[in-house]
Amino acid sequence: GVYFLNQEEDSEEEPKLKYERLFNGVTEILQKDAASCMTVHDKFLALGTHFGKVFLLDIQGNVTQRFEIVSTSILYSPTSKKRCHDIVSPQSSVKINQISLDESGEHVGICSEDGKVQVFGLYTREGFHENFDCPIKVVALHPQFTKSNYKQFVTGGNKLLLYEKNWLNRWKTSVLHEGEGSITNVQWRANLIAWANNVGVKIYDISTKQRITNVLRDNVSLRPDMYPCSLCWKDNTTLIVGWGTSIKICVVKERNPTEMRDLPSRYVEIVSAFETEFFISGLAPLADQLVALYFVKENPDHMDEEFCARPRLDIIQPLPESCEEISSDALTVRNFKDNECRDYRLVHSEGESLFYIISPKDIVVAKERDQDDHIDWLLAKKKYEEALMAAEISFKNIKRHDVQKIGMSYINHLVEKGDYDSAARKCQKVLGKNMELWENEVYRFKTIGQLKAISQYLPRGDLRLRPAIYEMILHEFLRTDYEGFATLIREWPGELYNNNAIVQAVTDHLKRDPTNSTLLTTLAELYTYDQRYDRALEIYLRLRHKDVYQLIHKHNLFSSIEDKIVLLMDFDREKAVDMLLDNEDKISVNRVVEELADRPELLHVYLHKLFKRDHHKGQKYHERQIGLYAEDSTHCPLEKVQFFTFLNPNTHPNFLKVNQCLFSYLRALQMIMEELEDVDKAIEFAKEQDDGELWEDLISYSIDKPPFITGLLNNIGTHVDPILLIHRIKEGMEIPNLRDSLVKILQDYNLQILLREGCKKILVADSLSLLQKMHRTQMRGVRVDEENICESCHATILPSDMAKPFGVVVFHCRHMFHKECLPSPGTIPGVQFCNICSAKRRGPGSGILEMKK
Repeated sequence: GVYFLNQEEDSEEEPKLKYERLFNGVTEILQKDAASCMTVHDKFLALGTHFGKVFLLDIQGNVTQRFEIVSTSILYSPTSKKRCHDIVSPQSSVKINQISLDESGEHVGICSEDGKVQVFGLYTREGFHENFDCPIKVVALHPQFTKSNYKQFVTGGNKLLLYEKNWLNRWKTSVLHEGEGSITNVQWRANLIAWANNVGVKIYDISTKQRITNVLRDNVSLRPDMYPCSLCWKDNTTLIVGWGTSIKICVVKERNPTEMRDLPSRYVEIVSAFETEFFISGLAPLADQLVALYFVKENPDHMDEEFCARPRLDIIQPLPESCEEISSDALTVRNFKDNECRDYRLVHSEGESLFYIISPKDIVVAKERDQDDHIDWLLAKKKYEEALMAAEISFKNIKRHDVQKIGMSYINHLVEKGDYDSAARKCQKVLGKNMELWENEVYRFKTIGQLKAISQYLPRGDLRLRPAIYEMILHEFLRTDYEGFATLIREWPGELYNNNAIVQAVTDHLKRDPTNSTLLTTLAELYTYDQRYDRALEIYLRLRHKDVYQLIHKHNLFSSIEDKIVLLMDFDREKAVDMLLDNEDKISVNRVVEELADRPELLHVYLHKLFKRDHHKGQKYHERQIGLYAEDSTHCPLEKVQFFTFLNPNTHPNFLKVNQCLFSYLRALQMIMEELEDVDKAIEFAKEQDDGELWEDLISYSIDKPPFITGLLNNIGTHVDPILLIHRIKEGMEIPNLRDSLVKILQDYNLQILLREGCKKILVADSLSLLQKMHRTQMRGVRVDEENICESCHATILPSDMAKPFGVVVFHCRHMFHKECLPSPGTIPGVQFCNICSAKRRGPGSGILEMKK
């Protein structure tokens, strides 16, 4: 069942916790007895009752061991009938006030309302028991009690006692505190012991044997026995205190050594303190948040309502002076109307974030919600898209849910809502490679009349459905939507279905509507899939379809179009001619001319393009071309005729006549200007011929036409001096965009100047480079040996007796002279010149070396 109620049942906010009631042995126990306290270990639970029994339970609530106080003063386990420890127990039925376990779960401490305290090992015979003359409310073992160095525990009624086992294996007792009323709660964490009495909360440091703080109780009007203090350690230094409606978070900190003097080495700082709406029955940490169990007191203004409201379990975010409510759940526990604030307990298991709510007749476990719970909530809220996404992201962690089942639920929801397109689109993602599920969905969509919706999402790859499925959908489209049918034929691979069956179906429909272009085009595509290209080509030509050329090229259908050339050219002359010329090896020129014999306008286009490609190939048709040009002169652009007649004037004598009589350059230019009135074409024609006379005629014709003058000013700057045109413009003539034209002329002129300057710089740089190269060459050393002769006396330049003194002069021109053979120096003192080079005027040949010995 459901054991909680959200504060707002219709809230869109997801709950943070989920709840389960402990069944099994717990149910049987609480039918005859009542829970008074409980403690939690990672391995088991320990439950104390009002009738003096202690039960050890597994986490499912099954009883694994039971202890009770009996008149024979023996603590034993009825399940095993094994004697455990001798104790003194004059009463047979007493309330268990607190149970304490050490961290290992091997030792347990129990205190009861009749003043008994027992500490014993669950797996050993060692034990301790003591009788007091007042009720003992609290007992706490040292967390490391199992280890021999930490055999310590505290217990208390009117005073807090510390028990320690000394080196003689005897228990030593010391009083930690007394005189402030009954001890109502104690919690031990590491070296810190926290307890509460009627005045407030104290913390004791067992390592330094110092009490380090006293946190006073705020609302002293509340009876401490009816509204007891809740204590909980969040970590080794953080204590959470809840009392009445007040919560305080206390942090134990180390004091600065310079500030100690006679003060304890530690102190406590209250980092958060705030009031709550209800009375606190228990507290537990949850990361940086708190879990608070509240007792909701009856409302005196509505006494005829339920005696007491349900307890609440809230998750709150502490702030320095307030708190923020994260979630709030009202718990439905058994007999909640009879309970008081002191009847509830909240204990938690740190390892798994489990929170146990203990009441006299019921125990409820609160757990953090996992991904399965999150998906449950999303599905309950019909948030299928988010549920599917959550399942896909954490598919390895979910245990109760299956991604595909969630997806199917989502598809069903979309179908029920009437969103068939979205449902069909989700099939791709959800059904995946499961062909059986795919077929089931297709038949479901057929049943609801939505085959069209699912058609575009069907599998088409390596995994596919039976051909009958695709054919069923094609027949549905063919019956109701020709355009949709055509789209599917284009998108679906032909091997998905039986092509012949679909061709027959289309043919039957064409009998009722023989001119339907959509059906005809689709039929052509079906023929193409079936490699019946001739049939497809006939349909494409009949429809003048753009894919006809692609079909011919792709499947090499040139033999099939020899008798369809006229149809092709009527469809698209340019494409047809280009295709015919590109494939002359498959369709000869003679065959094309033969097919176009009765269509001179088409033959003219074909032969003209053939001539432009290669004017030798159609040579035998050139005379026929002249007639075609003459017939087509009103339609054929003049420059094409000009190009044709001047490209190869020797091809036929008639061409020379055309050139001389009809299509001279000047006449061609005149026709462009007078008939076409196109200044841009006239200028382009003059540029191509680059003839001064043509430019002169063009300027003369344009001088009284302002638009022509504008065109000339914009274009002749790089071919003719613009001054020739500007000087001839009549004064006062209005010329459109004259400023822009003049700016362009200046820009063109500036560009020419820049080009000339650039050329000049390159020339100077090259000249300097060559001069430097010549200089380096002339400065190189010259070899003088026995083979060299004097250019004056023609004797060997070197004497036969090298021991005698001699002098030689070598010039840069490589001519050599004996010093005595040189003529007298010139007009320039100290400078000599080669007579040979000077006579030939080859430039100065001054001496570069004078050798003396």
